[in-house]
Amino acid sequence: MESLAEQGVTVIFKADAERMREGMQPWTFVASGAPFREGLLVRTDAVSVAACLDVCLPQLRAFGLVIPE
Repeated sequence: MESLAEQGVTVIFKADAERMREGMQPWTFVASGAPFREGLLVRTDAVSVAACLDVCLPQLRAFGLVIPE
């Protein structure tokens, strides 16, 4: 995430206790910032941090961001 921040991206991970108790996807990942057009962001809700990254990192790379493995 540090690499994204260095490229002007704001990243937020959220764990929602209420959704966790309800057995729903409790993790949210949101990335937005300077590399993106106005109003564009990358976001997903998932069952784990790893699942969020599996969805969002390929999208961020497609936008040309450099993300170490």
